Amino acid sequence: MAGKSGAPWWAHMMLYAGGLTMVVAGGAAAVTQIGINTANNAVQPEDILGDAQADMDVENISGPLNILVLGVDKQGGSTRSDTMIMVHINEDLTQASMVSLPRDLYVEIPDCGPDWGNNTCMQKLNHAASISDDWDVTRANVVDTIYNLTGVEFHMGATVDFNGFMDLVDLVGEIELCPWHEITSIHGDKKTFPEGCNYYGKEDALDLIRQRYPWDEPEDYENDLWGDYGRQAMQQQAIKALIKELKADGYHKDPAKLSDVLEGLEGKLTMDMPDGLATIDLAMNLRDLDPEDITSIRVPATSQDTEVGSSEVIAEGEQQAAADALWEALQNDTMEEWIAQNPEWVKQTGNAATETEPSDGASEGTD
Repeated sequence: MAGKSGAPWWAHMMLYAGGLTMVVAGGAAAVTQIGINTANNAVQPEDILGDAQADMDVENISGPLNILVLGVDKQGGSTRSDTMIMVHINEDLTQASMVSLPRDLYVEIPDCGPDWGNNTCMQKLNHAASISDDWDVTRANVVDTIYNLTGVEFHMGATVDFNGFMDLVDLVGEIELCPWHEITSIHGDKKTFPEGCNYYGKEDALDLIRQRYPWDEPEDYENDLWGDYGRQAMQQQAIKALIKELKADGYHKDPAKLSDVLEGLEGKLTMDMPDGLATIDLAMNLRDLDPEDITSIRVPATSQDTEVGSSEVIAEGEQQAAADALWEALQNDTMEEWIAQNPEWVKQTGNAATETEPSDGASEGTD
C-alpha cells in the first residue's frame, strides 16, 4: 500500500479558494480586454467527476450548484488529496456554503488498496486518496467515497494546489493577520508573533499560518481554537485578507493587474466543468457572490477511538440526523433552513479573535 502523506500546511486554506473567483468575476469586463482565452486557459480542465457529473444547463446558468473541491499535494511523482470541500451555491447564485469533510472522518471506502485486496473497508477519509500513486485511481476513489457517504451529486469539480498559491501575496505586498494571542513559531528562527492585527509579507504570513502546536493556551480550548482548529482559523484569515487586498488594489478592474492574478492561478487550479461552459461564463454568473458572506460548516461529528485510531465519527442519534439532513440540504437547496436549525455546526468567517467552531475533538494533521 502506498504510504499516506500528512495534511500539508495549506490544507484548510482552500476553504476560501472560491473567493478568488469573486475577484476574477468582478473584473469580467476587464477580462475581455486582455482576452477571454487568457482567462479560460488559466484554469486547466481535468476529468474529476467522471460519469457521476450532474446535468447542468450551460446556456442558462442557475443554481443550485454543488462543486467538489479537492486540495492536492504534489510530491515526487504522486498526487494526493487530504482536503475535501463541498461548495453549495443557492438557486439565484447569491449565497454560498462550504462544508469541510474532516480528513479523519471514519467512513466506508470502496477501494482500500492492495493491503485490503482492493476491497471495501472502514477507514479515515484521507485513506481513500492514499491507495495508489496514480492520481486517476485515487481521485476516482475519493469521489466515489464522498458520493457513497453523502449522496450529493456534483455539477463541477476542482483541484487546488496551494504549494505556491500564497505567492499571490507578493502581488499585494502584505496581508493583515490577527493572532488572538502571542505565539512563537516552531519553525526556523522561532519568530514571535504578537497578539492583534498586523501586516505581514509572504514569508512571515506563511510561517504564521503554518503554526498548529502554539495554539495551546487555556483560551484556545475555551474558544475551540486549539491545535489544528487554530491553524485553520489563521489560514482562513489569510485567504480572506488576500482577497480583500487584491480587490482594494483594483485587481478585479485593471486588465493588466488581473492578468497577473490569472497567471498566478496557472498550474494551481484545475476544474471539471460541463461541456460548453467556459471559466469566464461561470465567473460572470457568480459575480453577485460576496466572499464575506460565505458560510463555513463543519460536518456533525465527534472524536472517538476506532479500529484505525482516533477518528472523527458521525455518532448515531442527533449527529447522524443532522448529518443526513445536511446531505439532503446540499442536494435539495435547503441550506438556509439547515443552517438555522443547526447553528452549533456553523462557523463565522471573519478575522475576529472570537471566531470558533464546535470542539468535540480535532484531527491533528502534520505540516
